[in-house]
Amino acid sequence: MNTALNIAIIITSIALIASIMLQSKGVGLGSLSGGDSGGVYTQRRGIDKVLFYVTIGLSVLFLVLALISVFISGLQP
Repeated sequence: MNTALNIAIIITSIALIASIMLQSKGVGLGSLSGGDSGGVYTQRRGIDKVLFYVTIGLSVLFLVLALISVFISGLQP
């Protein structure tokens, strides 16, 4: 069970990294390092909105899997 949980955590983390990188595709390099791009806030629509919710879901799943992994490893002698 522990091996399957570790594999699920790895797959979730890779998917989470990919979804975060896809969200920042329209952002300039200056804003990635903390600089202000001077852009205006726009509402998320279409695929951006779906990707936003997928990222939230993946982060919650990653947190739950990590907590389950810590709980299971604490039960083993």
